[in-house]
Amino acid sequence: MAANEDGRTRRRLSTEERREQLLSIGARLFSESPYDDVWIERVAGIAGVSRGLLYHYFPTKRDFFAAVVQRESDRMLRMTAAVPGSPVREQLASGLDAYLGYVAAHAYGYRAFHRAEAAGDLTVRRVYHRALAAQERQILATLAGDPEFGPVLGRPDARLAVRGWLAFTTAVCLEWLRGSELNREQVRDLCARALLGVLTP
Repeated sequence: MAANEDGRTRRRLSTEERREQLLSIGARLFSESPYDDVWIERVAGIAGVSRGLLYHYFPTKRDFFAAVVQRESDRMLRMTAAVPGSPVREQLASGLDAYLGYVAAHAYGYRAFHRAEAAGDLTVRRVYHRALAAQERQILATLAGDPEFGPVLGRPDARLAVRGWLAFTTAVCLEWLRGSELNREQVRDLCARALLGVLTP
């Protein structure tokens, strides 16, 4: 245990806890400011660690932002994982509920994730595009296993429709976080109708 300046003791964080702390701080800062305006020194200062310790976890600022983006991607994929054998219409509602739950609970991370597209760093943008591709594959795999929607994937516009729906849902969710008049259920139903509208045979 170590003592703060005010005399209170603080628990030493494990390696994984410290990494999570740094990623959470990074998610907040990257969600609020462009990539070039986030300084590693500020991250270290907020975390109460040395700059050298932060670089021990993330060798470069690029690695740090890429790790923030990857963590948010992994969270989204876990929370919206398909349920084998369950109809797409049911999974769409439950999956969007889980997705919107993630968006509300991890607003900083969600915003930071989607700021990666505007980052000038090519490596960070590659991580972001790989994450979007993983979401697209997850949705297409779920559709393929459903008797109603599986045949739709044979259409030449199906993959593009799913990709467009992901962009639509992102735009809706970012606007919702800014203070939209729609509640969570209305946002869920709007996004569900949008996908079903373009894919319904």
